[in-house]
Amino acid sequence: MNLLLAEDYLLQDYPEHITNTIRSGHSTCVRFNRTGDFLASGRVDGTVVIWDLETMGVARKLRGHSKNITSLSWSRCGRYLLSACQGWKAILWDLQDGSKYCEVRFRAPVYGAELHPMHHHQFAAALFEEQPMLVDVKESAEGANPVEVRHILPSVEKRSDDGADTPTKEKHAKEDARHMTTAIVYTATGEHLLAGTTKGRLNIIDATTHKIIYSEKIAGGVITTLRLTESGKELLVNAQDRTIRTFKVPDLTSADLDPDTIQIPLEHKFQDLVNRLSWNHAAFSSTGEYVAASTFNNHELYIWERGHGSLVRMLEGPKEEQGVIEWHPHKPLLAACGLETGRINIWSVTSPQRWSALAPDFVEVEENVEYIEKEDEFDIHPHEEIQKRRLDAEDEDVDVLGGGGAGGGGDVAPFRMPVLFNLGESDSEEEFVNVGLGTLRRKSPDDQDDGAPASEGRPPAKKTVTQRTRTRKR
Repeated sequence: MNLLLAEDYLLQDYPEHITNTIRSGHSTCVRFNRTGDFLASGRVDGTVVIWDLETMGVARKLRGHSKNITSLSWSRCGRYLLSACQGWKAILWDLQDGSKYCEVRFRAPVYGAELHPMHHHQFAAALFEEQPMLVDVKESAEGANPVEVRHILPSVEKRSDDGADTPTKEKHAKEDARHMTTAIVYTATGEHLLAGTTKGRLNIIDATTHKIIYSEKIAGGVITTLRLTESGKELLVNAQDRTIRTFKVPDLTSADLDPDTIQIPLEHKFQDLVNRLSWNHAAFSSTGEYVAASTFNNHELYIWERGHGSLVRMLEGPKEEQGVIEWHPHKPLLAACGLETGRINIWSVTSPQRWSALAPDFVEVEENVEYIEKEDEFDIHPHEEIQKRRLDAEDEDVDVLGGGGAGGGGDVAPFRMPVLFNLGESDSEEEFVNVGLGTLRRKSPDDQDDGAPASEGRPPAKKTVTQRTRTRKR
């Protein structure tokens, strides 16, 4: 309803101003689900928070990690969420009841993990100073935990050192050992993986054979971020050489695909030639027409237009550096994590509401006009007829939860997040309480909220201390 009241909302392709700020602990990463109804955020303490964007409240909290959350990934249906942390493990959550569907432990911290775009039974993970892994989660007997099958993925192409001498082979082995994967993402169909390495190379890996079919050096530094558009035809690459690049991705699903003829042409380079800024994170817009990025040691967000490669907007917000940035899948809305406070800042479009959208026959006029009354417009109807109309209207089924919006995926069964009635699991309060100028303390369970009275039969602690002090003085 609110979207219909603001017709100008649909005309703006990118956000303009900061419109909301939410917080639950210190957030380090965020990710929208496919339909854009919920926003998942990972915190420093390992807690995963699910936000309802309609109410800007917490829908669920998931506790299972003990270290900083590094990445989040939603399943296509929206029921499963994959979270990875620096504590050497990844957890696949079932949001139907908030339980752990599967927990996988690795031998190193996780850079990032990505779920298969078509189902939740497979995901890929990039590990710190270890080779990446492809994990297949297979169903086991009823009542038993799912079983994971791990496949090690390569970071470099296999060398043909058949005619090389021993020193050359040892040199190549040392070089390959230092070559690690830092970012990984599935293609749109899930048949291939795109991986970025510490040497600035882009690898295309076959998800079935687990072999590299294409490799090319595309950046001059470590690749930190890989993002694809919804169609999977454009690739966004952020590297530590102060440059963001976009590439055209060929069709890798064709039956006559020849790995020797694969080409990934460069489309645009986005950089700040004046200030030489580095970029913390980057993301595509919902339509893929714009590219947004957060800056290192700067509080502004940059938005470029992909068609001409020009800068169209610099978003200003809180005076703090922004980290991970994500674009809403269907709206001109941006969410970013503040590195200092951990708050999630949301940029969107602010436009005057058009109340004429409430009624199709309502027309806004600039000056008074003479109104001609219809013949039966103000006729008095019997009370029985009015009551009958009211009862007939009550019998109509009204879908208050179904969105019917774009991008829901007609081939996927819809999933609705269960409503929690336990306020302790759905609270969105601040984790710290201000007790003085520049002094904070962690909120305890005994603290009263909103001025609630203390428990009956027990006076407040401060009053008790004061009474004891006076008694001693007497």
